[in-house]
Amino acid sequence: MDDINLHYRFLNWRRRIREIREVRAVRYRERLKKMLRDGDILRYHGNSDEVGCFVAARPLSRRNRYFEVTIIDTGVRGMIAVGLVPQLYKLDHQPGWLPHSVAFHADDGKLYNGNTVGQQFGPKCCRGDRIGCGVSLDSDDGQLTVFFTKNGKEVGSVEIPESPEAFYPAVGMHSLGEEVLLDLNAEWGMEEDDGQMIVDSHEEDWSRLHDVKVTGTLLEYVGKGKSIVDVGLAQARRPLNTRFHYYELEITDAGEKCYIALGLARRDYPKNRHPGWSRGSIAYHADDGKLFQGSGVGDAFGPRCFEGDIMGCGIMFPRDYSLDGGDDVDDWDIDVIPKPSEVQNDLYASNEEEEDEGEDSEGRKVAVFFTRNGKVVGRREVALPVGGLYPTIGMMSTGEKVKVDLHPLSG
Repeated sequence: MDDINLHYRFLNWRRRIREIREVRAVRYRERLKKMLRDGDILRYHGNSDEVGCFVAARPLSRRNRYFEVTIIDTGVRGMIAVGLVPQLYKLDHQPGWLPHSVAFHADDGKLYNGNTVGQQFGPKCCRGDRIGCGVSLDSDDGQLTVFFTKNGKEVGSVEIPESPEAFYPAVGMHSLGEEVLLDLNAEWGMEEDDGQMIVDSHEEDWSRLHDVKVTGTLLEYVGKGKSIVDVGLAQARRPLNTRFHYYELEITDAGEKCYIALGLARRDYPKNRHPGWSRGSIAYHADDGKLFQGSGVGDAFGPRCFEGDIMGCGIMFPRDYSLDGGDDVDDWDIDVIPKPSEVQNDLYASNEEEEDEGEDSEGRKVAVFFTRNGKVVGRREVALPVGGLYPTIGMMSTGEKVKVDLHPLSG
């Protein structure tokens, strides 16, 4: 009899656990309508007559009380709203329009507090601006203080009645082409000396940026995109090493021609040369799937890459490898322009003189490998230049955007 009772108790316990998991799965599920989410990117996906709305899976809390949205593209009208709503908010309404919701609207700088009529609140916001929304920890009983920021500076705050329901981060859009970068883990803090917001912009991860704009982990090409000298280059501050030996990028927008290259280069690599074209570099090019290794002529290597694909690059270091000077090499802002050859190809410059000059600076051999969507495409043996090889990304056509993770294997 005891065995039967124990068996039934066990079955009830398993059923209860299953019910709890099902409730949690429903409770912590983001909601969106007339929008597409691609990683941290939100895009409007309606016909401009329909409101698009996103509601995050989890509400703000004392532990996570702030979030940010960076405007990547204002689209036709820039009708982007950032604010707080109840979990079951109607997704065909902009945040702030319905009761128990509040939002700052980018197109007119107005605050909408449970009403379709807004009040003048702050400046308008445009492409590149960062809008933040958070709750104050010292709110009075019965009232909740919600504040909004623009580019790290507080715009203003408003008190709203506390609700039995939690408040969830929300983003609204209402015209074609609108696109934002969402950061639900942004931090808000005031420095004691100048009161500026402490924000992880990720710009410190890059030692050199040429015709490339950084927004969080997103890199955007901002060059002319007219010829082969209009290369946009981003080079990381630190070389790959035995601790961080691999990095990745995701193509969030292929632009006009997807002239995106991922690879490694010496730290004084020319800023107007695609990775792989000049000595001391190697790169996998998305547009044609070729591998370029110190030459303007590529070798067939792997498949082409498109929007949504994830490209990776890493080094297989020997067990006894160590880089003199460690990985804290920060002291450089070098712009080296390559010496032109006597004869240059109209499409690529081979820089053979450059290769001859650098022969004696190369060190031991390592295996550089490349991946596409988590699968190894191939590898090549490369001589390490003095100082190591630095993650280097190139772009060359209008509209190209990539999201970069310099430490995807660090946990």
